[in-house]
Amino acid sequence: MPPNTTASTGQQPGKSGRKKGRRARLIVFVLVLAIIGGVAYGAYWSISTVRASYPQTKGSITLDGLSGPVDVKRDGYGIPQIYASSDEDLFMAQGYVQAQDRFYEMDVRRHMTSGRLSEMFGKSQVDNDEFLRTLGWDRIAREEYDSKLSDETKTYLQAYAKGVNAYLEGKDGEDISLEYAALGFTNDYKPAKWTPVDSVSWLKAMAWDLRGNMEDEIDRALMTSRLGPQQIAELYPQYPYSRNKAIVQEGQYDELTGAWTQGDSGTGTGTGTEGSTGGVGTDPSGTDPLGTSTGSTDALQTQLGGLYNLLEDLPTAVGVNGNGIGSNSWVVGGAHTISGKPLLANDPHLSASLPSVWYQMGLHCRSVSEKCQYDVAGYTFAGLPGVIIGHNQDISWGMTNSGVDVTDLYLEKLTGEGYQYDGKVVPFTTREETIKVAGGASKRIVVRETNNGPLLSDRDDELVKVGKKATVDTAAPDRGDGYGIALRWTALEAGTTMDAVFAMNKAADWDDFRAAAALFEVPSQNLVYADTDNNIGYTLPGKIPTRAKNHDGSIPAPGWDARYRWTGYIEQDELPYEYNPERGYIVTANQAVVGKDYPYTLTTDWGYGTRSQRITDLIESKIKGDGKISTDDMRQMQMDNSSEIAKLLVPQLLKIDVGDKDVRAAQKLLEGWDYTQDADSAAAAYFNSVWRNILKLSFGNKLPKELRVKGQCLWVDPVNTTGPADEVEKVRECGQRDAEQAQPDGGDRWFEVVRNLMDDKDSDWWTTPRSGTRPPASANRDDLFKRALIDARWELTAKLGKDIDTWSWGRLHRLFLKNQTLGTSGPGFVQYVLNRGPWKLSGGEATVNATGWNAAGGFGVVWVPSMRMVVNLDNLDKSQWINLTGASGHAYNAHYVDQTDKWANGELLPWAFTEKAVDDSTSDTLVLKP
Repeated sequence: MPPNTTASTGQQPGKSGRKKGRRARLIVFVLVLAIIGGVAYGAYWSISTVRASYPQTKGSITLDGLSGPVDVKRDGYGIPQIYASSDEDLFMAQGYVQAQDRFYEMDVRRHMTSGRLSEMFGKSQVDNDEFLRTLGWDRIAREEYDSKLSDETKTYLQAYAKGVNAYLEGKDGEDISLEYAALGFTNDYKPAKWTPVDSVSWLKAMAWDLRGNMEDEIDRALMTSRLGPQQIAELYPQYPYSRNKAIVQEGQYDELTGAWTQGDSGTGTGTGTEGSTGGVGTDPSGTDPLGTSTGSTDALQTQLGGLYNLLEDLPTAVGVNGNGIGSNSWVVGGAHTISGKPLLANDPHLSASLPSVWYQMGLHCRSVSEKCQYDVAGYTFAGLPGVIIGHNQDISWGMTNSGVDVTDLYLEKLTGEGYQYDGKVVPFTTREETIKVAGGASKRIVVRETNNGPLLSDRDDELVKVGKKATVDTAAPDRGDGYGIALRWTALEAGTTMDAVFAMNKAADWDDFRAAAALFEVPSQNLVYADTDNNIGYTLPGKIPTRAKNHDGSIPAPGWDARYRWTGYIEQDELPYEYNPERGYIVTANQAVVGKDYPYTLTTDWGYGTRSQRITDLIESKIKGDGKISTDDMRQMQMDNSSEIAKLLVPQLLKIDVGDKDVRAAQKLLEGWDYTQDADSAAAAYFNSVWRNILKLSFGNKLPKELRVKGQCLWVDPVNTTGPADEVEKVRECGQRDAEQAQPDGGDRWFEVVRNLMDDKDSDWWTTPRSGTRPPASANRDDLFKRALIDARWELTAKLGKDIDTWSWGRLHRLFLKNQTLGTSGPGFVQYVLNRGPWKLSGGEATVNATGWNAAGGFGVVWVPSMRMVVNLDNLDKSQWINLTGASGHAYNAHYVDQTDKWANGELLPWAFTEKAVDDSTSDTLVLKP
């Protein structure tokens, strides 16, 4: 675990009010402890080792390869704004500056995307490398670079790599980052030069994090072992179009032209009605596509159960594996804003990391011309040239995950040296991969691919075969008759997303932006748009597959049957968009993109619109009666903590007669509660515990064993397990039930499941058997609610103490920021140096302020608004932004986590853009000279 620290200093509690001088002395003291601890590991760290890696931010540096001088201006938060006179100089400087601040992070990322983590961290990462090599992200990135990307894009990637390598020139690892000195304890790793392909590969990792419904495919298939089609359908309800609006509400698909059109009617497939989404564990014909093959059902259960474990074991740096990922982005037209020009807000939700996945910066040509085309600022990834989300001098854009289904799992029938397809045995496509291991022997693996993609199941010895085995080369898995799981995914085909980044960065209007978006193939994102000419818009880009009518992608399909193959891709002209809709605003928060009459199945697994509808309601309340929205209004909307599920459940929970005076005292917290999940709210703490227990009691003992949490006793807090014997016994019983039951994640799908069951008080889902001596079994909804109220009381007694006056949501709902490598697995004192936290946060699951937690694992924060921005198209210098951490990846640099306190409090920083505003905010200037 990371150290028990405070938000403001990252050190021992109670130090947050100290002045800078005292804080500096404390940092020196901690580093002295680190030095002492380091001796035990055979190494010596000095203060100079830490400071040696800090970037030079003043004066001048000569860089071979520049054609002219480049100015790097940093504000008080270390955020750089770069000024150059040519495109190549601009991106070379970007590479140099990002390497100054974040090279260790960049290095880890490229090793992850290429399946080479073992080269840095040893044998503990071999399994992860095997899986990542099987996906082959770096191979696809190389293919993109060689054959898909434009010459201009390649030039920029080369310039960026040149800048990174200019920074690395002549430096040893300890000169680059503290982490390399720590790695020196166990191996002699040396950073290699950066390549253009290293940059492209990171887009594959982000695509994996945003890949859509693969986990839902697995879950539905696993559920068939215990649940029938109707029960699975109840756990995957249809999208509630009549309550939560789709993104696109104006326009329709024109069958004659085969294109999306936006007419004057304001009706059509964009409006939608109840209907099409929500898989039931079968294909659209109502049958199990795998049931026709003897043994395939058992094989699928075995394979998918193991694959689930593989996915869960991947490094956090790869993301939170698709579960709960979302984002908010919305745009309000000038008719509804104080300035008379659009406002655009965005806050992508990703797993928390230290440093943040985002890097803020500005890229400015001193004079925009054919030679130097860019004047753009925003958020990018360390290791990637250009800007991913932000604005230029004319337009702004934001992104949320569209959630469209771009992955399919296929159960493959394996025979000898091949796989079955349409009655024939087809040979595998194979390749050998050698995994180098720091401090150990290399390992050789064979990756096998079918016509549907790589066999993921080969990466787990327990999954390799069901049935007869054959003698084969020791480098390959056993190849007897049996089954395997293959992945078809659009990101495993070379594409043009890197071209899209640069095209969006210099787009001047809606037409330019739509043309750029068409190049953004993977991952498919909802793109919102605004410009200084008072236009707003939305477009759905992406390489989105089409499927035959007998397969909607909701469950794994038989790879041996050609009828389940993808049939092509949706043409860009067919994809939905909106431009200046009559309502004057557009909201995207992972809800359904379009109504059910759209001719293509985009997915069966939209988010259910809880956040999007809340944002819509907040906008509508502001503009009612010709009201106007300000930049700060947009910020406040981003911090909305209202719980929609609490609004539904609390009135019913208050009707329950609980009897026990201690439970009644907790129940009374909900009386008069406004459903706002502030960090200091005791009511929010109790309600969220009740909600977690409702999910566990209703569904936990009814889901398949493969979905159950193993080895966890989630209620017991070692700090607070003292008390009367009966209370400790209640806590012990609750903890035992946790260890035995499956745990729904608590996302807005579960909101919809419970909402749909509320009127059926005698549903079987509400029944719960007796466990131990108390509490009693439940026979109906109100019995179960009573039991949840009781269990929640004892859960919080264990975690927060018996006195409810000391309870608060923030004590449960805490964010720890961990360095994603040595901060999770390094020596304890190294973790102390690198990690920060906790922060007590407001917000929650499926809340606009989406500080997500997973009901399966307790209340700790697992994904966050990874950044927040509000762009003012009337005056770009009045835009505001914030990052989760800070500009620097260097522990104890002033900009390591200097934005996190403000981020946690919902504050935004001024975002200077014009040269005068940048100059006024500049603290340090570095000149890069040719």
